[in-house]
Amino acid sequence: MVALESESDVLDHGDLAPEFELEGTDGETYTLGDFDDHDALLVVFTCNHCPYAKAKYGAMNDIAADYEDVAVVGINPNDAEEYPEDSFEKMVEYVERGDIDITAYLRDDTQEVAEAYGAVCTPDPFLFRNDNDDFRLVYHGRFDDATNPDEEPSGRPGYEIRGAIESVLAGETPDAEDHPSRGCSIKWRD
Repeated sequence: MVALESESDVLDHGDLAPEFELEGTDGETYTLGDFDDHDALLVVFTCNHCPYAKAKYGAMNDIAADYEDVAVVGINPNDAEEYPEDSFEKMVEYVERGDIDITAYLRDDTQEVAEAYGAVCTPDPFLFRNDNDDFRLVYHGRFDDATNPDEEPSGRPGYEIRGAIESVLAGETPDAEDHPSRGCSIKWRD
């Protein structure tokens, strides 16, 4: 398994979040508009099989629990035929077991949403500020400085993205440098 670092050349700070319409593990279909009642939106391209992604489940779950004004949305774009652990049915199992406990866990079966965002690896987090029901990118980077699944971060898990969230909720622009996330490559279809 090769670790990749995410550096999207698709979205810049201030760009609007690309629209989507994706099925969630709860059987509902979600669009960006479903999160308009939140001050911020954290979109994390993630999956079930990658150890880098699994290592950040706790940080994702804690952010979802700690910030009621932030929608935490996981999107799994991986090719489930080649990686059966990333199937929709397995996603549902992860949510039902409580491994993933966030606002919504969505399936990007066509991989078009991952392409639109410029996602590269799992996990690949994008933080957006709600600007009058338009979500604008304010941070794209890692959760924290633990770059390997078995490493502990130098601060609280997810501390870098939490700092960006705190800035957004305070009405400020995050001053955190965008450090690329590190993880498994997205498993694109041929």
